[in-house]
Amino acid sequence: MRLLNLLFLLITIHVFLISDIKWADGELVNVTKLEMFVDELPDMPKIYGFEMKNGVPISKSLEIGMFMKKWKFHRDLPSTPVFAYGTSLDTATIPGPTIETIHGVQTSITWQNHLPPRHILPWDPTIPTAVSKHNGVPTVVHVHGGIHEPQSDGNANAWFTNQFTEIGPTWSQKTYSYNNKQHPGTLWYHDHAMGLTRVNLLAGLIGAYIIRDPSQEGPLQLPLDQPLIVFDRSFYTDGSIYMNRTGNNPTIHPTWRPEYFGDVIIVNGKVWPRMTVHRRKYRFRIINASNARYYRFYFTNGLSFVHVGSDSAYLPRPVEVDKFVMAPSEIADVIVDFSTVGYDSVLLANDAPYPFPSGTPVDEFNSKIMKFVIKGGRKTDMWKVPSSLIRYPTPESSTISTTRYISMYEYTSGTGEPTHLYINGKSYDEPATEIVKVGSTEIWDVINLTADNHPLHVHLGLLGVLDQRELVNVEEFKACMMKMNDAMKCHVENYARGDIVQAAEHERGWKNVVKMSPGFLTRVVVRFAFIHSDESYPFDATAEPGYAYHCHILDHEDNVMIRPLKLVS
Repeated sequence: MRLLNLLFLLITIHVFLISDIKWADGELVNVTKLEMFVDELPDMPKIYGFEMKNGVPISKSLEIGMFMKKWKFHRDLPSTPVFAYGTSLDTATIPGPTIETIHGVQTSITWQNHLPPRHILPWDPTIPTAVSKHNGVPTVVHVHGGIHEPQSDGNANAWFTNQFTEIGPTWSQKTYSYNNKQHPGTLWYHDHAMGLTRVNLLAGLIGAYIIRDPSQEGPLQLPLDQPLIVFDRSFYTDGSIYMNRTGNNPTIHPTWRPEYFGDVIIVNGKVWPRMTVHRRKYRFRIINASNARYYRFYFTNGLSFVHVGSDSAYLPRPVEVDKFVMAPSEIADVIVDFSTVGYDSVLLANDAPYPFPSGTPVDEFNSKIMKFVIKGGRKTDMWKVPSSLIRYPTPESSTISTTRYISMYEYTSGTGEPTHLYINGKSYDEPATEIVKVGSTEIWDVINLTADNHPLHVHLGLLGVLDQRELVNVEEFKACMMKMNDAMKCHVENYARGDIVQAAEHERGWKNVVKMSPGFLTRVVVRFAFIHSDESYPFDATAEPGYAYHCHILDHEDNVMIRPLKLVS
């Protein structure tokens, strides 16, 4: 079987190299010629994953497709070929429609692939990749932050092409079931096909997914909410999306590079948009849908953010900050009070270097996110920021069943350029080594031996940071780990004894993504059970194809910073 797979890979690479595939090429847009804040922020269309019967919400089945169409990212840019989610070609949007669901009410979605035979962006057949044998763009949808059955989780090898003509080795069903029995909060959905996640998301396959629980959230009297999906892109002068066609190690990987960074920042499908607001409180569900870019958000006039949720879960109480960092795929649920502003406008800005934390400083263009135009006098504001929100069991180490080490590695060529990244020194196709019990809580000591910050995402699991411990004599420890790949044999206790750093207060609740600082051991509680109740999962979490955990820098995940995760009874 391995010989057949190798033969197929060689044939794929050969066809790739001699084919007449033509991707966009030419001159990049000069971003200095694009005027900022000329497009209004779109409010993405909503799709309801429930229907009402006699005043009671009941389950609903949806059909949502993936379409190729043209999208206008900026007033002065030509229309851009994209892949977009929607119920039809005409209604498909970038980002896709916001899927609104109700806690405890099942939503069933048949995801339909209507994409063309060939991708609109360069992809690399030399990394482990979902490849169609008969032309077609493989896709599979993952609802990030969802607590769902394995068959509906969007396994990387459960991909399918147009009209399900071809399917991946772990594909099992056309319709995905989302029970929505977890805690209320903000999730998002995106493509998750093996080796194609970075290009499929760059092409536009992203959208917000919200679970509401009126009985829990109603008494809070929080402001009405607005999703803000933030990502970066670069464009050719013909409007098409720029993605590099030459890798950093082209003799090894023709097109793969370790990170993608765009020249401009996009919110809800518009480059540097503006939003008209009144002098009252607003609630924003901010989703970082960038491939690799971190953001350190702040307002140019010092206006503060009040965090009420982090990723998919509410915090126990509001936390006010002037500035905060978001990794790729992180979600911040914040309230901003524009009634305190003495100006007619304010800019949401970013000063995070890229790659984070020690890369290139931002410039005049990738430091600007969007503009809020503040209209009229102060409004009567019925909305509140309560002193207490929703309390869940606190992430702690007292109920731990297992502690395990998770190590992050980056490998380089003779030129010092990255070739691939592994977790625990293993590729995705090697058997699962993280085998956990349903209902258990574990501690994962995550050792980051790379120079990058990595956002770790665990499918199904909920994460809580205990602390971060700086590694001393890092190069000595790294040399042992690269040879032995065993933290205990390398006596990690002798190295994880530097400064202890606590998580920011607004990141001390339950999360779906945790930032792993370079040169640190980060201690994380990982819970494989609900946090809002003692109920068991309403599905068999031990079923195939299982789950996964990975770095959510998409260029890393694709090559191949992702591992299988297996649950047992």
